[in-house]
Amino acid sequence: MFHNDGSLTVCGDITFLIISILINSFGNALTVVLNLGSALWTASSVNLSHFFNYSLTGVLFWEGVAVVLSNALILGKFDIRRIFGNFVFMIPFSYLVGMIAAQLSKTGLTELPLTVKIILDLCGILLIAAGISIYQRVNLILHPNDDFMQIIRFKFFHGNAALAQTCSFLIPVILIILCTIGNHDIWAINIGTVFSFLFQGFFVGLSDKFIFPKLNHQNLDLN
Repeated sequence: MFHNDGSLTVCGDITFLIISILINSFGNALTVVLNLGSALWTASSVNLSHFFNYSLTGVLFWEGVAVVLSNALILGKFDIRRIFGNFVFMIPFSYLVGMIAAQLSKTGLTELPLTVKIILDLCGILLIAAGISIYQRVNLILHPNDDFMQIIRFKFFHGNAALAQTCSFLIPVILIILCTIGNHDIWAINIGTVFSFLFQGFFVGLSDKFIFPKLNHQNLDLN
């Protein structure tokens, strides 16, 4: 999967990308079904879904579109290849999360003891972090939310994943607050959300070192 210089082959790019999308989608779907706290972006989508009475798949897509535009503003340019890659990633990812969540909801996960559900929810956050780490390093195509995190990570935070992730989470936090004011209710916020806010970026950085450690960040273009 790697060339002699450590860079990925085309086959390696695609293989790692597929693995990372599946890992991230499953982690997100798991947290949605358990309802003990999703990652912040997913939690904001769940609350927007209830606010607009619109499907989670649809909200995931349109929220991604908004972040694509924000990324272009930060970079000061419309990078067609980057934007195309965001959409190519986002469409199957949105459907995968919705589809996997629908299937997991039929398995009886919600009937498990609370302690087990909390452990599974935190495992879901760890899977999300691992998936992000892998496809950020491949950098073939990225979900807009994780492209946003990667842009500010290397443009403003000198590669510090923990700081960049926490900063990027301020946007979904604001969206959740606004939806809560409008709905007078809140969804997908619990111990897992706090865990995600505090530690997801740390675990992205940790995954960079220990999950497929030969895989380095590639093709960064932030100018």
